[in-house]
Amino acid sequence: MPKPVVLCILDGWGLSDSPDANAPHLARTPVFDRLMANCPHATLITHGPDVGLPRGQMGNSEVGHTNIGAGRVVAMDLGQIDLAIEEGSFFENSALQSFVTKMKASGGRAHLLGLMSDGGVHGHLNHIAAAARALTEAGVPVLLHALTDGRDVAPKSARVQLEALREMMPPEVRIATVTGRYFAMDRDNRWSRVEEAYEAIVAGRGLRCPDPRMAITNAYARSETDEFITATVIGDYMGARDGDGLFCLNF
Repeated sequence: MPKPVVLCILDGWGLSDSPDANAPHLARTPVFDRLMANCPHATLITHGPDVGLPRGQMGNSEVGHTNIGAGRVVAMDLGQIDLAIEEGSFFENSALQSFVTKMKASGGRAHLLGLMSDGGVHGHLNHIAAAARALTEAGVPVLLHALTDGRDVAPKSARVQLEALREMMPPEVRIATVTGRYFAMDRDNRWSRVEEAYEAIVAGRGLRCPDPRMAITNAYARSETDEFITATVIGDYMGARDGDGLFCLNF
């Protein structure tokens, strides 16, 4: 008699003997222990090139679901963008070139919006830096709206990410706002959250701080981790102007 087969996906469940931040290893798991001891099984590599990511890049739920659903290795956005930057085709991209042309014609400023993170799940700070270089070299003033992560990376790593990004970006780039992804990247139609990010980015309204690093430090003092940093306007930024343009670097 045919028996049903269940495909059960447990996001974040991995096999490692290291106890560090390893809930499956530290927890009492009698069912899985029995399955592993008595049932035929195999293991999968869920990071790097085996799932369409750059070597050494961790996997995530979106990547796993995409590869399982496709039944093959799918080249993910992160790796394709990384390769384009490495080869130089990123800087010749027609959309980027069109954006540069429009900014130079309007005399406006380019607002970059992206996840300031090396997690690589929804964006990467390397991509922000590459776009900032391209625009600055073309003579376009650049403002960055930094979205702090704390979900796909450590919850208090924003200061490290900020310094890494600053080292890669031209010194002329100005950080205009700092906002946790909880507000700027909500995907459940919670518009009150999005409004807080929108007001800071578009209108320059909200909590204000003279320096982005201080904005992060102050957030920690309020017991806010990176994901939940209140939308903060940096310095004398007063919002977008006519002729400005927005370039979102998330994927």
